[in-house]
Amino acid sequence: MANKSKERGKSDSDQQRPAQSQDRQPGHQNEMVPEPVTLPDGYTGSGKLDGKVALITGGDSGIGRSVAVMFAREGADVAIVYLDENSDAAETKRLVESEGRRCLVFAGDIGDQTFCESVVANVAAELGRIDVLVNNAAEQHPEESLERIREQQLVRTFRTNIFSMFYMSQAALPFLKEQSGSSIINTTSVTAYRGSPGLLDYSATKGAIVSFTRSLSQNLVKDGIRVNAVAPGPIWTPLIPATFPPEKVAKFGSDAPMGRAGQPHECASCYVFLASDDSSYMTGQVLHPNGGEVING
Repeated sequence: MANKSKERGKSDSDQQRPAQSQDRQPGHQNEMVPEPVTLPDGYTGSGKLDGKVALITGGDSGIGRSVAVMFAREGADVAIVYLDENSDAAETKRLVESEGRRCLVFAGDIGDQTFCESVVANVAAELGRIDVLVNNAAEQHPEESLERIREQQLVRTFRTNIFSMFYMSQAALPFLKEQSGSSIINTTSVTAYRGSPGLLDYSATKGAIVSFTRSLSQNLVKDGIRVNAVAPGPIWTPLIPATFPPEKVAKFGSDAPMGRAGQPHECASCYVFLASDDSSYMTGQVLHPNGGEVING
C-alpha cells in the first residue's frame, strides 16, 4: 500500500517545483517556474457580475490577477493597482480584455493615502461607478526574532497591508454607497489565526485585517454594503519566491493537509462568491481556502 504522502501526490522529498528565488518584493509572476494558474480549464462565467466595476489592489499577479480575470469572465470591468511590476500588469490587462471587458491599470504605492484617493477618483470617472473593492495587496519580510524587526520594516508592512485598506475603503465609500449590493473584500491570511513565528509583523497585520473586516461590516451594514474577507493558506504566488529561500520555495505548501500549495484560482472563486448576490446574506465573514487546515474562526 502506498504511503500517505505519496497518496497525496507528494514526492519523497516533498519537493513540488524547482528551487527558485527572486531578489525583491512583491515579485514577478512571469519569472516563476511553473507559473501560477490564473484560470482553470473549463471555468465558465455565468454573468454573476454583469455590469459591475471592481477595483483590485495587487491585481497584477497571483491571487489578484486571478480575481481580475474571473471577475471579467463573470461580466465585470476591472481596475488593478500594483507597485511597479509593469510586465505582469500588462499581462493581466491583456487577459481581462480578452474576456471582452475593460481594464484600467495604476502603478503606485498604496501606502500613500493621496495615491489611493487619486486611483479611486480616476476609476469612478473612467468606468462610471465602483461596485466592488478588493483590498488584496500585501508584503512580508521574514525575521527569526522580534529583536530583528526594525521600525522601517514594521511601518512599511503595516502601511502596505492594513493602512492601505483604510485609505482605499475611505476613498471608495461614497461610490460604493451609490450602488445597490456593493461590497468590500479584504485579503487576510491563515497566519491571522494560527500565527507565524517568522512573520510576526505580517501576521499582526493579517489579524488586524480580520478585526477591520468584522468591525467595518457592522459599521456599513446599514448602508447595504457587505464587508467580508478571504484567508488563504499556502498559495503559489510571486510573494513566495520573493520572500523565502529556494529550498523552502521548492517545498512550499507540502505541509498542508492536502499536501500541496494552492493555485490562485482556488482562492479567486471565493472572491467571485463574495462579490456576487450569491453571498447576499453574508457580511463580516471570512472564507478559508487553505488546503484543509482547520483553524479557529
